Amino acid sequence: MSADTGDGDLVGGVPRRRILIASMVGTTIEFYDFYIYATAAVSVFPSLFFPKGNSTTALLASLATFGLAFVARPVGSVLFGYFGDRIGRKATLVGSLLMMGIATFAIGLLPTYHQVGLLAPALLAVLRFTQGLALGGEWSGAALLATETAQPGKRAWAAMWPQMGAPLGFLLANGVFLLLILSLGHSAASPDLSGAFLTWGWRIPFLLSAVMVVIGLYVRLRITETPVFARAVERGEKVKWPLAEVFRSSWRQLIIGTFVMLATYTLFYVVTTWVLSYGTGKRPPSGYGLGFNYIDFLQWQLIAVLFFAAMLPVSGALADRFGRRATLLVVTAGIVVYGVLFSPLLAAAAHSPYMMLVFLIIGMTLMGLTFAPMSAVLPELFPTNVRYTGSGIAYNAASILGAAVAPFLATWLATRYGVGWVGIYLAAAALLTFVALLVMRETKNASLDSVPAPVLG
Repeated sequence: MSADTGDGDLVGGVPRRRILIASMVGTTIEFYDFYIYATAAVSVFPSLFFPKGNSTTALLASLATFGLAFVARPVGSVLFGYFGDRIGRKATLVGSLLMMGIATFAIGLLPTYHQVGLLAPALLAVLRFTQGLALGGEWSGAALLATETAQPGKRAWAAMWPQMGAPLGFLLANGVFLLLILSLGHSAASPDLSGAFLTWGWRIPFLLSAVMVVIGLYVRLRITETPVFARAVERGEKVKWPLAEVFRSSWRQLIIGTFVMLATYTLFYVVTTWVLSYGTGKRPPSGYGLGFNYIDFLQWQLIAVLFFAAMLPVSGALADRFGRRATLLVVTAGIVVYGVLFSPLLAAAAHSPYMMLVFLIIGMTLMGLTFAPMSAVLPELFPTNVRYTGSGIAYNAASILGAAVAPFLATWLATRYGVGWVGIYLAAAALLTFVALLVMRETKNASLDSVPAPVLG
C-alpha cells in the first residue's frame, strides 16, 4: 500500500520533498551536536576536565564520558519510543531535538576542572548522558518519517535522506573546530591552557547549537504526521506499553536488528574518534600514535567524510534494486577485509600522509555503503504500533556494543597489542553482523501497514 494520502508528490497535503528535508535537517543538527563532543573528547576535554595523571589516562577518562551517551541511547529510544508509538512521530521528533539542543548549549557554558574541581567532569557526564537520550529518540523518528511517507519501491532511497545527517553533521562539527583552531592558533601537540582556544574558543561550536535548533524546529513544525501511523491509530492498533509489546512479540527482530547494525557502529567510531587520537598522538617511545599534525588530520577526515556522503545515495539505490540483505552482505564482507588489512594499511600510513588519507577514504566509503540501508531495514522489521520503540532499541543497543566501547577498546588494544588488533576487533564485529544478515529475512517488499512476516530467513 502506498504511503500517500494525496495525489502526486504530496503526503497528507505536504510535499514529500519537505518531509525528506525535515528528516535530514533534524538528524544533521542532532549529529552535529553529538560529534562536536566526540571531537572535543580528544582535543579539549582531557586538558580541561580530566587534567590529573598522564595524557593517556586523561584521554581514556574523556573517552569514557564519550561512551556514556551510548549507554543513554537505548534509554532514550524507550522514552521517546513510548511517545512516538503513542502520540505520533512529529511531536516526538520536536521533543528530541529540543533536548539535544539544550544539553549541547549547556556544555558550552560549563566551568572547567580548574574552576570547580570534580563537579566539572560530573556535570559534563550528565549532559553527555542527556545528549545520548536525545539522539536515542531522534534517529528512529527521523527514519520512520522518511520510510512511512516513501513512494512504493523507493523506501531505501527515501530512508537514505535522514542518514545523510550523519556525514553532514560530522562535516559541520569538524569544520567549525578546524576554523577555530586555525583562527585562534591552537596546537594539539602542545596545548596552551591560557590560549584563546582552550579558554573560550572551544565553547563556540556548542553554543552555536542554539541557532541550529531554531532552524530545525522551524522545518519540523511545518510537516504533518505520517499516514502509516494515522492509519494504525484509526484501526485501533496503538498499545498501552510499546516496550512490553515489542519484547513480547518482536524480540527476535530486536536481536537481529541489533547485530545487523553492529559493524556499522564499530566501523564509524574506530575510523573517526579512535583514529583521530591515534593519528595525532605522539610517536613512540613517548606515545603510541603516528604524530600527524592535528589540523592536517582534521582536513583528511573532512575529505574522507565526503566519500561517506557520496556513497549514501548509491547504497540506497542498490538496496531498493537488489534488496537490503544482499547489498549489506557484500558491504559487510568488505568491512571484514578492511579490518584484516588494518596493520599493513596503517604501517604504510605511518610513512605517508597520502596512505593515511587512503585509509580514511576506504573506511568512510564502506561506512556510506553500510549506513544508508539501515534506516529502511530496522523500521521494516517491526509492526507500526511498536516501530518507533523497536527500531530505536535495536539501533541504540548496537550503539553500546559497537560504539560506546569502540574508541576506548581500540585505544587499549593499540597501546597493549598494536593496531593490528584494532582491525581484528572491527573484523570480528563485522562477522557477527554478517551472520545476523544471513539469518534475516529480506524486508524490501514488507508492507509498513501490516505486521511484518517472520524475521528469520
